Amino acid sequence: MPFLSLTQVADADFPTRWGHFRILGFEGVTDPSEEGRKPVESAVALVMGSLEDLRKSPPLVRIHSQCLTGDVFHSLRCDCHDQLHLALGLIASEGAGILLYEQQEGRGIGLMAKLRAYELQDQGLDTIEANEQLGFEADYRHFELPAEILNHLKIPAIRLVTNNPDKVSSLEAAGIIVTERLSAAIPSEPTFERYLETKREKMGHLVG
Repeated sequence: MPFLSLTQVADADFPTRWGHFRILGFEGVTDPSEEGRKPVESAVALVMGSLEDLRKSPPLVRIHSQCLTGDVFHSLRCDCHDQLHLALGLIASEGAGILLYEQQEGRGIGLMAKLRAYELQDQGLDTIEANEQLGFEADYRHFELPAEILNHLKIPAIRLVTNNPDKVSSLEAAGIIVTERLSAAIPSEPTFERYLETKREKMGHLVG
């Protein structure tokens, strides 16, 4: 059990450019014996459609890790912004779905460390090499919290928008049935082509 408890702390109306959602806030208390975990991990769920309807048929779901540089500033060092908008567009086109947004900046190393890694990438290192030179692992992210949230919402099965097989396996290990994986691939830019290659070659991300 990765979390000692999970609490829904908020549920509010949330109109967006893609349509009307509810925004739900969650906090999970982690086991102190698990090294490297924050005492409390948080995430939000953007829910379009009624939960009752979402439970009847596997909804579209996207697990998205916070990326200030991409999501907010539209950085072209990564594909995060475009993947976020792709997922929101897919959910809007179906009129139903869930976007789970985790506070795991820089694959879990934090914003300032991510910017330091950018400096090393400017010197020729790839994203994983830069993390490792700073003393970090390639990826500190955990996907148990999204699984806990889906279980809390009583969503037994989903269609997952991702290129990351770790997200699929993590959800399935927690008892969430992934009936379909939809590609989160977006057109590449010269500024992040190497970034995508590194994710595919060193992290096992899928092409499409």
